Amino acid sequence: MHVTLPEKLYYSIGEVAKAFNVNASLIRFWEKEFDEIQPKKNTKGTRKFTPNDIKNLELIYHLVKERGFTLEGAKIHLKEDKKASLDNFEIIRKLEGVKAQLLEFKKNL
Repeated sequence: MHVTLPEKLYYSIGEVAKAFNVNASLIRFWEKEFDEIQPKKNTKGTRKFTPNDIKNLELIYHLVKERGFTLEGAKIHLKEDKKASLDNFEIIRKLEGVKAQLLEFKKNL
């Protein structure tokens, strides 16, 4: 899943949940479970997610929802080699974009 959000400094939990097509409660749950997600909170406790939080959420979503990792498995995977995981994830996303463009070109031939 590639998340499309407008370029902003901060995103509300509602925007994030909608972009991932999940409930806000799942985003809050993942926030508690994964140290990589650290949204800013104002005095009222309203969460504001940064683009870096979104990137980490995309990786967690990919591992848990698309690849079938358990939460513990995803945590271990992230802790052991987060940089390699993130690099591979970004490469996969770029290749998926190229594939979609090629299929669109083929369709229009």
